[in-house]
Amino acid sequence: MDTRTKELQNFRPNKTPAKKTVKEIIYHVVGIVISVIFVLPIVYMIATSTKSESAYAASVGTLNMFLPDFANLGVAFENYGNVLLNYDIWKYALNSCIYALIVIVLNILVNGLAGYVMAKLTFPGKKLLSFMIIFLIVVPVETSIIPLYSIVKIMLGLKQQMSVLGVILPATISIFNIFLFMQFFENIPKEYEEAARIDGASTLDVFFKVIMPLSKPIIATVAVFCFIGVWNDYLWPSMILPSADDGSWPLLPIQTALITIKSIESITTGEIMASLVITSIPIFVIYVAAQKYIVQGFGTSGLKM
Repeated sequence: MDTRTKELQNFRPNKTPAKKTVKEIIYHVVGIVISVIFVLPIVYMIATSTKSESAYAASVGTLNMFLPDFANLGVAFENYGNVLLNYDIWKYALNSCIYALIVIVLNILVNGLAGYVMAKLTFPGKKLLSFMIIFLIVVPVETSIIPLYSIVKIMLGLKQQMSVLGVILPATISIFNIFLFMQFFENIPKEYEEAARIDGASTLDVFFKVIMPLSKPIIATVAVFCFIGVWNDYLWPSMILPSADDGSWPLLPIQTALITIKSIESITTGEIMASLVITSIPIFVIYVAAQKYIVQGFGTSGLKM
């Protein structure tokens, strides 16, 4: 009997242990339940945005509250049309987009340079500064709002135009983004920098022409975080920016518009939900488009998703 025949006779198919199968079933069931819990409010929001006030009242407490009103789709167009045109939500959305674009550019430049200095350069007090960066990450943002407001008020005066700088400038510096850049840059081999310096490149040339082109994943990650942060910001802009009571172009971002719209007496629940859907779409689209880069950015920064 040859060796091949003996191997076939002794072969036993691997059987999945019963405990492992049970664990996998529990894992998937729990994952599905958690996913449904997170998805249900979104489904409810979209479904309610298609209904009139009477249809919404009739569906409360039933499964129909999670189903769109397909029989009266004209109501859905009316809800979204009123939110976009009659309540000028598009103006607030445009403000948020402009603020986010400026903050993204400044964030990448300023925090990227800071992360590069911390990761690649050597200077006195570097360890202490690194400790302070890590420490400040865990400090709640709310603790610095009042001191920051006092500083901005003294320096900028919170005038009509200068108040916009009060929204943009504080958002330019992010300790967490500095930490992300620092972790990412530490993983870039030094050989790239050494080759550039042999060719006569300065420190800034190395940063802009060598480091930044290699850092697309972390740049995309920081850009998405900045956009989400500016788009969802409500408390700080409402403290800094004036309201447009005189009929002029409003300076407030999109989240403050939602509070204003919700306080209107004649607004319906469907219109409120339509405004929420409109404000959720940009975040969803941007996150889906940049998801691959976000995963790469966290992976190469030494962080676990």
